[in-house]
Amino acid sequence: SPVHSAFSDIRWNEIERSCGKLFDCDIKLLSNAEKNPIEYTLTDHPGTLALVKLLLNILSHVSGPSGPSPRVSRLSNETVLSVEKSKHLLYEDDTDGVVTHYVVYKLQEIILCLVDQQRNHESNSNVGTISSTFYQIRDNECALIDEWRPLMRVLHLGGNGDAFTQRGSAFCLAHILMAGCSSQQGVTRNGIVMHNDRRMKIGFSVVEEPLQALVSWIASQLQSSASTPLTLVIPTLRELMKLSEARIFFARFGGIGYLSKHLRNIHTEKSSNQTSLKHPRKGGKVQPSSPTVQQLYELCYCLWIMTFECNNSSMVRNNFARSQGAVHSLVDLVIIAPREKVIRVALSALRNLALTTVQDVDSVSPRGKIVNGSSFLSEMVGCGFLRVVENLKQRQWSDPDIVDDIVVLHALLIENYKDMSRWDMYETEVASGMLTWGILHKNDFFKANFKNFEGPNSDFATVKMLIKLVSSSVDDDVIAIAINDIGQFVQYYPNGRAISRRLGAKNLIMNLIEHDNPEVQLHALQCVSKMMVQNWQFLS
Repeated sequence: SPVHSAFSDIRWNEIERSCGKLFDCDIKLLSNAEKNPIEYTLTDHPGTLALVKLLLNILSHVSGPSGPSPRVSRLSNETVLSVEKSKHLLYEDDTDGVVTHYVVYKLQEIILCLVDQQRNHESNSNVGTISSTFYQIRDNECALIDEWRPLMRVLHLGGNGDAFTQRGSAFCLAHILMAGCSSQQGVTRNGIVMHNDRRMKIGFSVVEEPLQALVSWIASQLQSSASTPLTLVIPTLRELMKLSEARIFFARFGGIGYLSKHLRNIHTEKSSNQTSLKHPRKGGKVQPSSPTVQQLYELCYCLWIMTFECNNSSMVRNNFARSQGAVHSLVDLVIIAPREKVIRVALSALRNLALTTVQDVDSVSPRGKIVNGSSFLSEMVGCGFLRVVENLKQRQWSDPDIVDDIVVLHALLIENYKDMSRWDMYETEVASGMLTWGILHKNDFFKANFKNFEGPNSDFATVKMLIKLVSSSVDDDVIAIAINDIGQFVQYYPNGRAISRRLGAKNLIMNLIEHDNPEVQLHALQCVSKMMVQNWQFLS
């Protein structure tokens, strides 16, 4: 917490107006928890339960109906004073904010200690678990204790910039709700609540609704393309990725697309002076990055964990196959990642996608194809990943897992490449958005394949994707190639001129005739000229 130094200044007996009525036993409980090591405090389970409920009640009072104080997170940066004087001013200036941070900090400390004890399988009967601390038996059913709700309220009313309170509350909620998920109940002593010698298992229905709300909040934070939300949600998301239930919710709320978007927005720096780099494949400039290498790794780690649901969930497969750029982002990451650990987890994710097996037929890509390992491999080929893997094979790697992934992926890509027609390669390249000059963009290819542009649904989906690339790509080479291909379609497809105009290509491309890039200018002029010609058969 940025106001950690002010915690010792809290005078519980003087702040009843903020915290509600505190009795002598409450003040003594708080005082003992501060004086003694947390491990000692947790040896008394009834005392732990009372402390947790007291802290949550205090959080309910100090956060209020409008959420926690927005000032406290900025005080430590605005106050340039001696340590002792700043401590005093921090507390006096925003008492509620300091108390809020203290409560969240203390709850995190308690939960982390309980988790550590569970992982070490400590069997001391006096030491509680998260289940026995945050759940109760009521009306012959397990239920969350009533006091948990302020943690959720803090997320949605988190104040302006109080990242510590939101991050800590989300982290606490994640561990509390994990105890009610069957995918974790067999891992630790969690999932069992005892009361008067009665043992009862926590049902998933108890945590389903709050877990959905937590995952939905994380997904909403990731919608922003800025890197700031990453520090807010990634610690909690990494914990929730252990739960199959949370992974399904995350996919349902569009999480795979949001992670892919953040990976696409992240580029690396070559040196500390943030010198621009040439992208190894695109030829464009790579902008200096603001997220850290660790954030890059954690984003990719979460995407890798999601790939383990592909064999079991058609919804997850469809989310990976949609035009959200998951494969594209992972391939790009392999190329530009600054550390081996990032390359390792990106390759592992791509390997899992390539090995996806499907028994049902309810998973269909946007282009009407069954989503399985073969479709993901085709997408990788369209991204130019085969050439990337061949280059990776020539490098020396210290991690044997990377070597194994490269060998497996290379064999799978070669086998898939043999089965792909030229149109398949072209279609996957366009869908990937990573166009590069080659034989797929020459006259002979379009002469032989112009009928394929109609698509299986006669909706000219490939032409629409080309137009979208012209309007949205930030790479001038991609824009120039897409304009070239639209011009080739206009030239060789009967009535291609009218179709391209109906889809909005003409006005879009005409505006690019005065583009800053000479190559884009040239292809835009050529394409518009073709749109003006009505009878190609009369031209030599």
